[in-house]
Order: sequence, then structure tokens, then C-alpha cells
Amino acid sequence: MSPRLNTVPSPRADDRRAGEGISIAGVSQVFRRGRAETHALDGIDLAIRAGEFIAIVGPSGCGKSTLLRIVAGLIRPTGGSVTIGEKPVDGPHTDLGIVFQQPILLDWRSVIDNVLLQVEMRSLPARNFVERAKALLHQVGLGDFQDRLPHELSGGMQQRASIVRALIHDPPLLLMDEPFGALDALTREQMRLDLEAIWLSSRKTVIFITHSIDEAVLLADRVVVMSPRPGRIERIIEVTLPRPRGLEARRARFFTEATEQITSIFLERGVLHRGAALGPRAASTTPASAGSAKE
Repeated sequence: MSPRLNTVPSPRADDRRAGEGISIAGVSQVFRRGRAETHALDGIDLAIRAGEFIAIVGPSGCGKSTLLRIVAGLIRPTGGSVTIGEKPVDGPHTDLGIVFQQPILLDWRSVIDNVLLQVEMRSLPARNFVERAKALLHQVGLGDFQDRLPHELSGGMQQRASIVRALIHDPPLLLMDEPFGALDALTREQMRLDLEAIWLSSRKTVIFITHSIDEAVLLADRVVVMSPRPGRIERIIEVTLPRPRGLEARRARFFTEATEQITSIFLERGVLHRGAALGPRAASTTPASAGSAKE
């Protein structure tokens, strides 16, 4: 069966903002501590289209999160530049939303008050965003939990609340740093489906950092494959799977081909290592016959 091609309507489609394009040109990053130097990134060139969903996948320590922080203006790169829209990033860029691996909710504030904290910190009138907060919470399945405290929610529900908080001020850019990394497999899969629905309804520009090859292919318009440190772009893979990509997307031929292609890159670079295959015959092999096999 082919995936359905309908999209989820936005709770406030009349006043949503489309994403902004991003230009990353020759970005390098070297961290220095005393005489020690760590080359985190080397010569990153990437043009991201407005409203595009980009997933960046790579091994630990390859500079994925560093690149995200450079885009946000939280780190000034050693070399190169970043432009969002037509504005060079030369300091913290505030017109965006950020979602981290942990939800980072305040224990003493209700779900909706945690969401509204974003606009309060921006000195915006919270009362003007209450209805939008309720609509977004309803969209992610938290409509009946807006008055609950964080400890009353599951990990996945807390992360949904953090995504709503990142979207409440309607930013054109959403940065996500391994947002599903701490979740169990089933919750992670549902969060993937929920995030795609949110993105389809808003068309924000998204940069999504992940260690999961499957997750990258299932979510992104393009997957950026990073090398081990210093992080370089090994390959960019255009994902042609139709949207929305439900559970059936895993059975698509392109999904298998794309995940195998990325896996082969990491095998070639030594990021992954093939384990010894243990088939039925190998499992029943006696020590004596195993020795003869080596001969």
C-alpha cells in the first residue's frame, strides 16, 4: 500500500511563518585548551532550502552538535560563516526554537506554563499565546494534560511539551539536538510520526541531529552524513520517500537502499564494524570443527 499523501492541518495556519534558508560556508571549528587543540569541524559547506527538513547523522564526537550551536550563534566558528535568510550570524540568533535531548521542564510549572515560559523570556505578553499553546498541545496529544506537572508525564510526553515550547513563538527555524535519544524504541517511533505531522503543518526549516540512520532517512528531505572528527560532510543523500511516511515507509525499497548506503559509509570509515555472523550451522559447530574451519 502506498503512503497517504494528505497532511495534517496547522492549528493556526493563518499566521504561521514558513522556514528560512540557511547558508553554511567553509565552517571550521577548533577548540583550544592550553596547548591542546581539538579539531571539531573542517570545511563544512551546506545550503539548506527554506522549509527543508535536514537530518545530520554521524558518529559521536564528529561535531554535529557543535555545528548546530554555530548555526544558532552560540559558538563563533574558527573559520567560515553562517547566513540565515539574508542575515549573517554574528551572535546568538533568537528567531528560532531549540529542542535538546532532555526536555528541561521546570518541575513547579504546569505543562502549559512551561510552554509559555518561552514567550515570557522573550518579554512577550503570555496571554496572547495561550490559545496557540492549547492548540499546539492538542496537536501533539497533550490537550488533556496542559495543567499537569512534568513529573506526572512520561518521557515522551515531556519531550512533546518541549517541542511545543520551541514552536510557541512561531519561529521559522527549528534546531533539534538528538531530541529522541533518551526515549524507548516505541515512544521514539511515535515521536517520529508526530514530528513529521507537525513539520508538514508548518513547513519550518529543521536541522535534526541524530545517531539513528533509520530516523534520519524516515524524517529528512536530505540526510547529511558526517565523517569522524574532524567532522566533514561525507555525502548528502536526497530522500525521495513520499510523505507522510507512516510505519509502512520502512518497507519501501528506497528506505532499505538509503540505510544500507549510509551504513556502508560508516563501515568504510571504521565507525561501524561487522560482527561475526552466527548462522544455524555456525551455532552448532563444535570446537574441533571450528578449528578445522580456520585451517
